[in-house]
Amino acid sequence: MSSLFTKILLWFLVTTLITSAGVAITSALIFEGSEQKRPPPMLPRPSMQLDVVRHAWETGGADALRQALGRLHVRGDVQVFFTDAQGKDLLTGQDRSQYLPPPRGSRGFLARFFHSSFAHPSADGQYFLVSVFPHRGGPFWFLRPQHLWVLGLAVLLCYGLAYHLSSPVRELQRSVDRFGKGDFSARSESTRGDELGQLARAFDRMANRIQTLLTAERRLLLDISHELRSPLARLSVAVELARTGSDKEETLDRIQREADRLNELIGELLEVTRAEGDPAAQRREPLQLEGLVAEVADDCRIEATAKDCSLGVIHADPVEVLGNAELLRRAVENVVRNAIRYAPRGTTVEISLSRLPGSAELRVRDYGPGVPDAHLNRIFDPFYRVDSDRGRTSGGVGLGLSITRRAVELHGGKVSAKNVSPGLEVTITLPSVSLEHADAGGQGKEAVG
Repeated sequence: MSSLFTKILLWFLVTTLITSAGVAITSALIFEGSEQKRPPPMLPRPSMQLDVVRHAWETGGADALRQALGRLHVRGDVQVFFTDAQGKDLLTGQDRSQYLPPPRGSRGFLARFFHSSFAHPSADGQYFLVSVFPHRGGPFWFLRPQHLWVLGLAVLLCYGLAYHLSSPVRELQRSVDRFGKGDFSARSESTRGDELGQLARAFDRMANRIQTLLTAERRLLLDISHELRSPLARLSVAVELARTGSDKEETLDRIQREADRLNELIGELLEVTRAEGDPAAQRREPLQLEGLVAEVADDCRIEATAKDCSLGVIHADPVEVLGNAELLRRAVENVVRNAIRYAPRGTTVEISLSRLPGSAELRVRDYGPGVPDAHLNRIFDPFYRVDSDRGRTSGGVGLGLSITRRAVELHGGKVSAKNVSPGLEVTITLPSVSLEHADAGGQGKEAVG
């Protein structure tokens, strides 16, 4: 019953059955008491009646015609006239031309319909045998009061069907109009289970996606304008110093640093655009997550050594996931590099990968100052940083963890962070696939850099 086609079909079937049954019952009630009083019907062939009446008129005149008309087997409420070609009643002399067939192309058919008459012509066109039925009050003379409740019920059912089909369309139209006028919060919120409900929910999903993209675009434009303004301003100052100052080498180094910062920002923005792309367009393939984590750890170990800290994979269960290798590599690398950036000297950044039922859990922990609890939910927002100088000393443009969150969400996973005193621990959870290749013991690998 959730299909719109099924609803329409059953509705019309029920309406037709009720209408037919109602007409049959009321018709039976109307004629039940008069069945015995009904006179025999007219002879089956009006041409035979006409021949009998014409012979009586031509041989016996008006008296014979009156007797012949009286002998016709017609109902008591039906009048029968015998006229000439012009419609003159040959028995009474009255004009009966209004009952004759109208000339071709005239409007006489409508008058005959309202008069409920039938005129049968003779073969040579000289005479007409006219039968006039009782006036029934217009074209609906066949209706009885008992029929009205049947018609009313049919109209009510049809009205209910029309309302049932049109009301969600009107609601969806209003939501589309509001959305088109800039109200991006407009939703149909339909709970129907048929095709119209599916259409409304498809519109809601589309509206949610568009609202998310527009909100992200506006926020991104504001953040980009903020991020670009500072290095560009410093570049302008550095250029002026290079023109007027004596220490050109230091000024050129500053220009190089600001240019590198702009280049990094552009690269991060390209990564955000790639992560925000169409999820269906991303190529997915099975990959061993423990191998990817090991590669990222090897790549980042040099950076950890430069910070006078170490990087170690303390536990890595064999686990297979379905995803885009480049996006996942970027997501893991951003978390590891962020941990190295805030790790104190002489500490270790710890990486662990665990296989859980139906999922893989990756944890990255540093022993740094952590993040205030009020900021934990925002560190994955684009361009957001806890430090007030927006990372001028720590580096970065505040897009790494944002890219991580989007990449993980595109793979059906989730990312979170918590303070572990000391330090910050970031957890990435991804859905896993078959682990038939894993070893039976599930022993992890261990490597300390």
